[in-house]
Amino acid sequence: MKILVLNCGSSSIKYQLIDMANDAEVMAKGLMERVGLEMGEFTHKAKGKDKYYTQVPIPSHAAGIELLLKTLTSKELGVISDLNEIGACGHRVPHGGEYFKTSMILEDEQIAEIEKLCTLAPLHNPGSLVGIRTMKKLLPNVKHVGVFDTSFHQTMPAKAYLYALPYEYYTNDRIRRYGFHGTSHKYVAPKAANMLGMDWKDKKIIVCHLGSGASICAVDHGKSVDTSMGFTPVEGLIMGTRCGDLDLGALLFIGENENLTFKQLNDLINKKSGLSGISGGKSDMRDIRAGRDAGDERCTHAFNMFAYRVKKYIGAYVAAMNGVDIIAMTGGIGENAWFMREPILENMEYLGIKLDKQANEKFAGCDGIISADDSKVKVLSVTTNEELVIAQDTYTLATK
Repeated sequence: MKILVLNCGSSSIKYQLIDMANDAEVMAKGLMERVGLEMGEFTHKAKGKDKYYTQVPIPSHAAGIELLLKTLTSKELGVISDLNEIGACGHRVPHGGEYFKTSMILEDEQIAEIEKLCTLAPLHNPGSLVGIRTMKKLLPNVKHVGVFDTSFHQTMPAKAYLYALPYEYYTNDRIRRYGFHGTSHKYVAPKAANMLGMDWKDKKIIVCHLGSGASICAVDHGKSVDTSMGFTPVEGLIMGTRCGDLDLGALLFIGENENLTFKQLNDLINKKSGLSGISGGKSDMRDIRAGRDAGDERCTHAFNMFAYRVKKYIGAYVAAMNGVDIIAMTGGIGENAWFMREPILENMEYLGIKLDKQANEKFAGCDGIISADDSKVKVLSVTTNEELVIAQDTYTLATK
């Protein structure tokens, strides 16, 4: 079965066509950016063919989806002759609230629930919703499956997901910790255990998904029991432009002192803070490292603060699970930035974590064990593949 994986962001569309019958081979993948603006960008790569790039108006998600389906079936760029070759469609949905505890086939009832959840994720869920409705219209005879970033974390206990606000804010408005990056955490935890010849459901695992967006998840015997992102993806670790954990009193002080609107405050914590805010505009860890090495004080602060926050969360989750067997580093920074993994993991021998510095440098951008042979806790570099998880869940539900 060939499965089309679709990820519609607020102004982008990512997709992959995966052949599950051929060892989950990626037949084609692509990215559309600047959707809804005057001129969009479209990158497409089909197996055995040159990468294709063009600038073209993409006025809406619906128009973008029609373009990608036309591209998949074109003689020059395509990999299938007819849309009937697509057996099912898997949709990434950022927010599933408390309703979606697992991936689900999307019928009218489920689509209505996703629409209700747009109030919790106004920047992200609407794009997914348009993608779902457009695809169901264009491919009405196949099953459509929703895979939710939040569903993996629905196993968290109340003590981990509740906030210390008046309880009615939870009962009436569902204000609670939801967590995100669940698809990545769900993929990486069992993969890391499998790399060691272990069963992830017998182990305590900490997954560090570190990139422009960053989160850490405590996985205890196959279940998420805590995660650093909260009601929104702004809580937790320092990220590219998001501030992470912050004293809310400081935000209120800034808002009152500078007479900022709620929208301006939202932009402040989501788009102007994090590594970029600290360093003075740099959000890429490679640039921050270069600035630190050149003696830039602000880049030095950004580098050290990022490492410290990750280290602190690792320690917290070791305490929460009463131990840890495996630590997996993934995401753009976690997989590639060996120079960041080192300060995160150094001086943690008291927890049984001992880094092999040579292995750490060797396994940058690829899978490998980066802990020393005598380390009680195994630490790994693990490449993630969220699209494969979506395809696997879609295949499982579509073939039932």
